[in-house]
Amino acid sequence: MAIGREIEDIARELIRHQHDHPPVRDLNREVDRKQTIADRMGADFARLIGSWIFVLAQLGLMVVWVILNAIASFAHWDPAPFQLLNFVLSLEATLWASLVLMTLNRQSDRDRLRAQHDYELDVKAEEELKALMNHLMHQDEILLQIVNRLDRGDLEMKRVARRLEEMVEAAKQAAAARPAPAERPQISIPAP
Repeated sequence: MAIGREIEDIARELIRHQHDHPPVRDLNREVDRKQTIADRMGADFARLIGSWIFVLAQLGLMVVWVILNAIASFAHWDPAPFQLLNFVLSLEATLWASLVLMTLNRQSDRDRLRAQHDYELDVKAEEELKALMNHLMHQDEILLQIVNRLDRGDLEMKRVARRLEEMVEAAKQAAAARPAPAERPQISIPAP
């Protein structure tokens, strides 16, 4: 009866050591919710500028511009040194560079948020690890208590077994010391 009660106490102590922590956040969803339309458009343009489609389209426009201005049958709106083309490309490079820098700033903010999130996850993991270590230490203590109880029970069983052996040995010695009962004569009954 006492052993069952002790086991219930141990089970209650183990249940008491459960650990809760807040849920993990999805940073991508949070950042996407906070983005404005201008931020999304800027990110899309930056992705476009950094693609092979944009590079090939830009190269195609320059080739067409130079060919149309070099052929004598068309009106030359930009003569041979192509100063207008140079101006357009410089203006375009300035605008795209500004756009890319804004996108890099947003990416930097996102990286900063990700670093903060990683720090929070590390803190949660450390707390969880501490809770697990405390739980394991508590289990070790309980297991040591159980082992000690079993050891005490084992010693008690050995003591009782030794006492029984001593009693059996004493009974054998007492039986050997007693005189043997006298033999009775055997009576035979004749068969009819």
